[in-house]
Amino acid sequence: MRTETKFEGYLDATGYGVLQVATVVRELMAFAMITLGVTLTKFRVARRVIRPLVYQQIWNSGVRVLPMVSFLAMALGLLIIGQTVALLAKVGEEGYIGTIMVAVVIRELGPLLAAAIVLARSGTATVIELGTSRALGEVEVLESLGIDPIHYLVVPRVVGLAVATFCLTTYMILVALLSGWVFAFLRDVPLTPVEYFGQLGDALRWEDFVLLGLKTVAFGSIIAVVNCYHGLARPLRIEEVPQVTTRAVVETIAGCVLIDAVFLVGYFFI
Repeated sequence: MRTETKFEGYLDATGYGVLQVATVVRELMAFAMITLGVTLTKFRVARRVIRPLVYQQIWNSGVRVLPMVSFLAMALGLLIIGQTVALLAKVGEEGYIGTIMVAVVIRELGPLLAAAIVLARSGTATVIELGTSRALGEVEVLESLGIDPIHYLVVPRVVGLAVATFCLTTYMILVALLSGWVFAFLRDVPLTPVEYFGQLGDALRWEDFVLLGLKTVAFGSIIAVVNCYHGLARPLRIEEVPQVTTRAVVETIAGCVLIDAVFLVGYFFI
């Protein structure tokens, strides 16, 4: 009897967790669809107001973190690319350099690291900013003035973070690949720039460019949608903002990992 009671308790807890996850996913999907609808229907509305907000998000999420991205890209080139090239050269398998760099750096590490930087730099700030505005009643003031909060607060962040994530990923990959060859050259690896980048070019396919663009845009959009949802979806008190921020970060990471898994499956079938 006691064993059955414990089992029923575990089953109830598992079912409750599944229902909670399903509810969050449903609400996030609904919020994302609302944002997409507002973006499409109000694409040309108040462009002089919305466009500077988009540029501001690109500046804050992309341009201002370039020093950090440069440092991480060079570290990635040293730790991954330089060491891998040197190791393959020692065993006489230089022909696999291009394939490994495309699979590891271009398809996986570059987009994930760039998304993590955008999340740390702008995702948490979005939840705190919007959650505080909601707690102070500023969102209700916008609605009373006839301003759509989704159009004014969410759409610029979705567009700006999507563009910033794509640009940061491209920049990080280029710097990492270049610095990786430099570190390999300093270790006296007999590999010329023509051979190195030639192997990269041979390993790349047009599908890699398409999927890289789609993945980075998806990462940026997920970061914006999840964090805007937690900042705006429910009425908040000031003391609840840190807890909501933590929840938003966890859900964003889970969403990015799931999207990455989907694209990983796509790479296998293309």
